Amino acid sequence: MKIAMCQTRPVLMDVTANVENTIDHINMCKEKGADLIVFPELALTGYFVGLGYHEVALTMDSAHIRRIAAATKGTAAVVGFIEESRSMNFYNAALVAVDGEIQFAYRKLNLPNYGVFEEKKFFSTGKHIRTFRLQGLNIAVFICNDLWHPSLPYLGITQKADVFLTLFNSSEGSMADEFSNIESWEIINRFYSRIFGIYNICVNRVGEEGPAAVRCLSAKNGETDFPDAFRLPELKKKYHFWGGSEIINPYGHAVYKAVQNEEDMVMGAISKDMLRRKKILLPYLKNDDPYFTFRELGRILYTQGDSRK
Repeated sequence: MKIAMCQTRPVLMDVTANVENTIDHINMCKEKGADLIVFPELALTGYFVGLGYHEVALTMDSAHIRRIAAATKGTAAVVGFIEESRSMNFYNAALVAVDGEIQFAYRKLNLPNYGVFEEKKFFSTGKHIRTFRLQGLNIAVFICNDLWHPSLPYLGITQKADVFLTLFNSSEGSMADEFSNIESWEIINRFYSRIFGIYNICVNRVGEEGPAAVRCLSAKNGETDFPDAFRLPELKKKYHFWGGSEIINPYGHAVYKAVQNEEDMVMGAISKDMLRRKKILLPYLKNDDPYFTFRELGRILYTQGDSRK
């Protein structure tokens, strides 16, 4: 299967420009023979949307989403966006479209609410780990902080996932100085591939978002029903998204890698034969018993009581 990682530079709050850029990338990658095209988290909106999240949300039947899905005729794509549900809940989501048809939107499950991250203020929490099949492979989708909670990747594995798609927005300086996002993501991406014997396709974005962009948006949208101070976050500094998208093979090795700090499009191939070889050489998941996990969780949650007392 030929994979295209599209390491893009979303324009904050400009859905139309980002949709056009996404469709251009899909068409370009399709011409190059890509079977699956993967974009970053929130590729259609940018990250620091603040309380303007509802202004850039899209429903699954919106014209923008239909156009992106139609562009996947002859290929498949996964694209990060803000989804508005029928009940007017809003999700940090990833559209999955295959051969011109919408499959589903995966909704991020673990929403950060610390440091500069305020997703839990704006977004509802997803309820399911979803997978889809493409060219004989079972593919699980995750968004950023989902991979920092090992129970979620495990739920993908219990559904026999062969491939993880990890969409994220990671910026330098968004955590404490003692903490390197770049180093941490490299460890996480390799860990799951090596332990579970899966391919991990990890797509980050590039570009900067900071006070200047927010001021520009405030001026442009000053006539909305919401005061500027309410709509957009007070960013005190620029946040630099570093890119470095990569494909990790089942042995935990980065076999394809995008550049850092620049837009990039990287094509790579993944092999069902390599997945098979890893399972034969190191079959340590063969005897995993999710029913045991289920029973133990029941015991811990419902019969053990609060051990902290």
